[in-house]
Amino acid sequence: MSRDIFTADHRAFREMVRAYVANEIEPRLPEWSSSGRVDSSAWLSAGNLGLLAPDVEERYGGGGVPDYRYHVIRNEEMARECALSPAFYVQGEVVAGYLASALTTEEQKLRWLPDLCSGRKIYTIAITEPGAGSDVTGIGSAARPQGDGFMLTGQKTFVTHGSIADRMIVAAHTTAPGVARGSRSGSLFLVESTMPGVTRGRTVAKIGLGAMDTAEIFLDNVYVPRSHLIGEEGSGFLYLSRHLPRERLSIAVCALALAERAFADTVRYSQVRATFGKVLAEHQHIRFQLAEMATSLRVARAFTDQCITSHNLGALSGEEAAMVKLWNTELCQDVTDRCLQLHGGYGYTAESVVGRAFMDARAQTIYGGTSEIMKEIIGQSVVASY
Repeated sequence: MSRDIFTADHRAFREMVRAYVANEIEPRLPEWSSSGRVDSSAWLSAGNLGLLAPDVEERYGGGGVPDYRYHVIRNEEMARECALSPAFYVQGEVVAGYLASALTTEEQKLRWLPDLCSGRKIYTIAITEPGAGSDVTGIGSAARPQGDGFMLTGQKTFVTHGSIADRMIVAAHTTAPGVARGSRSGSLFLVESTMPGVTRGRTVAKIGLGAMDTAEIFLDNVYVPRSHLIGEEGSGFLYLSRHLPRERLSIAVCALALAERAFADTVRYSQVRATFGKVLAEHQHIRFQLAEMATSLRVARAFTDQCITSHNLGALSGEEAAMVKLWNTELCQDVTDRCLQLHGGYGYTAESVVGRAFMDARAQTIYGGTSEIMKEIIGQSVVASY
């Protein structure tokens, strides 16, 4: 499918990213999957090429090009190699989305962004807790004022790259004990992993995304200076809701690219794998399945590129972000499942692209907001608009 949302500069950037992924990422994926974590050198190499934060201002070490499509290209090329880890988008889009915005002061930007853009430090975000996921107001972490800062206590789980991250954005309630908690009771802090009281817990064993370490973080009376507060005290949950559409679009971009790669491999396989005297593609039932998947992917591609364009113009709504995240992640799960079945036993191997895609696709309907949450967001918007 021809895509008219990219320029010659974008296409040149894609060739560079594709070569980087082929040379620096893909050969090391088995090692990282086996060890359960990515080597920190991956962030440095990506930072040296300007892949982490192409839209952050040059004076902070970024590429200085405020164009989301460069993030899209990086995410697509990573996903097409089944390299959802290292999750560069968490650092370059999610975290940078807060730190490079109007929420931070000039001093904070100068202190945090150069390390983020260069990959010298690994950044992540810690929101989810054992008892709170999509409903962020239900988190138990709390930060009480102390001196010229806060004393932070709590526990986070499912922290992406949590076992190797140097810095993390942490959400916590900052209301006084006994005061009702809600959308105006949370704050965001930039926490250093070396701060006294920060302890890394176990790395969670997952059924997919083997190279992506997902860890528990314990916060036991961690003193966080007020200079590490992001934005205004009490507005953290509102900031999270404003930034979620971009995160969901990024997940949708990865999901669709992953599904497209699995489908392309399956079409090629169907033209060489013979059963009952003819190749798979000569069986009408197989062709019908390929036709259904091709059509669904084509529709998803059109909507996704529309959302990419809207976001680049600052016009992507929360409802649209929820729609594209819901559609693409559910589609990716369906396509990778069907493609694995068409590959037969060869698909059910760790070496096959389809097998790896199948295992990694499952998490996408959960993180960034579950499919059920996406439906609720969409449903509320639909009801309110009529």
